Amino acid sequence: MTLMHFSFCTSFFLGLIGLSLHRTHLLSALLCLEGVMLSLYIGLCSWPTHLCSSTLTMAPMMMLTFSACEAGVGLSLMVATTRTHGTDNLHNLNLLQC
Repeated sequence: MTLMHFSFCTSFFLGLIGLSLHRTHLLSALLCLEGVMLSLYIGLCSWPTHLCSSTLTMAPMMMLTFSACEAGVGLSLMVATTRTHGTDNLHNLNLLQC
């Protein structure tokens, strides 16, 4: 296992562990999701170099675009819930209410 592969796997799993264990605030969950997305972006950027192929160069740009859209939607949801409920604690949010 190379150092690049090890750092990719470590950052991906640390993001998933942070997302599953530290779910107290919406902002921390969004930051963990962003870390997972950035580690996937790094993986997609390094994958064509390991395969010596130039046909997969569009995939990282699409992933980065979707990551930016995900971050924008997440931040707008955080602003909306903070305005409505007064806090971004995930324990105070009841998803069954409208």
